[in-house]
Amino acid sequence: AGLAILMLSMGITMTPNDFVRVASRPNAVLVNFLLCYGFMPLLGLTLGNLFGLDAALVAGMVLVGSINGGQASNLCTFIANGNVALSVLMTTATTVGAIVMTPFLCQKLLGEVVPVNAVGIVVSTLQVVLGPIVLGMALNVGAPRLVEAVKPITPLVGVVSTCLLVASSVGQVAGPIKAAGLALQVPVFLIHFLGGILGYWIARALGFGETTCRTMAIETSMKSSAFGFLLAKLHFGAEAARVPSAVSVVWMALVGSSLAVAWRFMPVDPPKFDRDVKAKFEQRNLPSLLKRLFTGIKGGGGASPGTAAPL
Repeated sequence: AGLAILMLSMGITMTPNDFVRVASRPNAVLVNFLLCYGFMPLLGLTLGNLFGLDAALVAGMVLVGSINGGQASNLCTFIANGNVALSVLMTTATTVGAIVMTPFLCQKLLGEVVPVNAVGIVVSTLQVVLGPIVLGMALNVGAPRLVEAVKPITPLVGVVSTCLLVASSVGQVAGPIKAAGLALQVPVFLIHFLGGILGYWIARALGFGETTCRTMAIETSMKSSAFGFLLAKLHFGAEAARVPSAVSVVWMALVGSSLAVAWRFMPVDPPKFDRDVKAKFEQRNLPSLLKRLFTGIKGGGGASPGTAAPL
């Protein structure tokens, strides 16, 4: 119920136009999506094996890496002088993507390690994520006055829901968390810390501006760990698989907020938002590249030698 309320509070701030905006600015959102569902699951798997965790805890680490970005990332992006609108678009994309990507990754990476109910994960994701978001968007379109009246309290609802989810997750597995000790705390801390640092520098290497790099770092680092705990509790055969998500709820908040506060005191100079990204990426715009390649193939062989489309 807490997660559904959290997602509903996010849904009423969204409209169908948000998805149009994602399509109109695909590069940053697509890179973040690849970091969320490509880089982070592999990082969780690597850290779990590197620290010698047992199979169930490794499964929990992979699950932490395979879930969508958390709503708290939007607040931390604001504190960090990032781009909040882009943060919301990234969170939206990974949240909707979780319907397919989370069960797919869990089944492919963990199907032979611990029992995983992929179909159950899909159903839970539809119920807890998509349903409340669609309901919130419908209210935003059909009852705008009601939505405008409750919008001012949605951040408070989000914070209270998150605190209750943290307390619930940690409280249910307090004993196993104490028993695991630093052997679990360190890798869970590292998945969020390295996710943020490497997310920032990968964005830098691809040519994004400072505000987008900060936004992408926070979006990569901060996961919806409470949702991961719910999925592990309902659909993972090993009870210990839920423990990393419970620990992650705490470290995700600490690492994300620490990055945000640090960047708060590092102003962007000059304060702008990627005005030259289009120029930097016009030769690497993935949708345009795919369209050119498809047109070339359809036309019978594509570009001639010496005139190949640049990557």
